[in-house]
Amino acid sequence: MSTVLEDICDGVREDVAARQISDAKLAEQIAAAPRPHDAYAALVPSGISVIAEVKRASPSKGDLATIAHPADLARQYADGGAAIISVLTEQRRFKGSIADFQSVRAAVEIPLLRKDFIVTEYQVRESRAIGADLQLLIVAALSQTQLRDFYQMTRELGMHSLIEIHDEAELERALDISPKIVGVNSRNLKDLSINADAFERLLPLIPQDVIAVAESGISQASEVAHVRDLGARAILVGETLVRAGEPAQAIRRLLGE
Repeated sequence: MSTVLEDICDGVREDVAARQISDAKLAEQIAAAPRPHDAYAALVPSGISVIAEVKRASPSKGDLATIAHPADLARQYADGGAAIISVLTEQRRFKGSIADFQSVRAAVEIPLLRKDFIVTEYQVRESRAIGADLQLLIVAALSQTQLRDFYQMTRELGMHSLIEIHDEAELERALDISPKIVGVNSRNLKDLSINADAFERLLPLIPQDVIAVAESGISQASEVAHVRDLGARAILVGETLVRAGEPAQAIRRLLGE
C-alpha cells in the first residue's frame, strides 16, 4: 500500500508532465525572472523569524480557508513582519497553483518560498522561472542522489533550499549535503500523524551554523518560545494565519509583540 507522500508525489509528476514547456522556453522565463532575494539573509537576524504561508487546504485538515486573493494575504503577512512568505503550488491536496505564486511575487518584495513536492529537475528550474527565492526539498520524497543534485542545482540558480526532515535518519541525510537551512516537520507525511516530540528530539541536533526551522502545529506564542529555546531560528506557520481574521496581528501575537 502506498503512503500519502507517495500518492502526492505521483500526482505531482502527472501535473508537471501536463504543464511542462520546452527547455528553451523555460530558459527564457528564467532569464526574465526577477533577481533572487537572499532568503538565507532574511532568516539570519537575532530572535525568531516567521515564514508565513498562503495555504488553502491540507491532506490532514481538508479545506482551511477561502483565499480569493493570495496577493492581498501576502501583503498582510509582509505588514505583520513575516521574513519570508511561503506559497503552496501543489494542486491536488493543497489547492495551490503556480498562478497563486506569481500573483504573490508581483505583490511583495520579500523572499518567497515555493512550497511543493519537488521530485523532478524540471520543477527546480521552474521554481526560479516563477521567481522563487527558496524552495522546499523534502528528504523523504527524494533519493540521496536527487537530494544532492537538486540542492546543487538550486544553488546554481541563485536560490536557497529549505531541507525538510521528520526523523534522525533524515537529518543525517540532510546534513550530508551541508545545508544552510533545515526544517523539522512534526507531521509525518507518510501517514499524516503528528510526532509530538519531533521538535524536542530533532531541533537540538541541528548544528548551530544551520538555520533550524520548526514546521507544523504552531499556534501560540508559548509554542514559539518553546521551539526557540530548542534552537529554532524560524517558524513556518500556515493554518493559524490563514484562519486568523487579521493575519498581520496574528503574526505579531505569535512573536509576543
